[in-house]
Amino acid sequence: MIERYQKVFKALGETTRLKILKLLSVESFCVCELAAALDMLQPRISQHLKILKEAGLVSERKDAYWTYYSVEKELINEVFQEFGTFLDNPLIETPGFQPVAERIATLEDNEEVKKSKSRLKR
Repeated sequence: MIERYQKVFKALGETTRLKILKLLSVESFCVCELAAALDMLQPRISQHLKILKEAGLVSERKDAYWTYYSVEKELINEVFQEFGTFLDNPLIETPGFQPVAERIATLEDNEEVKKSKSRLKR
């Protein structure tokens, strides 16, 4: 679950990829069209598309000699909806967070926390 969010958010964490997604939300484009629209070299656009595709954010469709790319809007909506649920779920019920929830429950007894807080009070 977290790995999926990490992959998607990493793919979204770059300006050019966000621009590509915006363009692809309007219509499907091939690499040469995206390169011309963004005034970038085709290999660079291809690298960005590869990352977006690996994250599941774009799909490709072959048409004779060209490959056209489109946004996977349903998947993007699904990921953000799942992420909202992930944030809303109680910590103890979130897979992988049980040990963290248990440590949080005992923070007031944690000696390192007590030391840090006592230093701040001085």
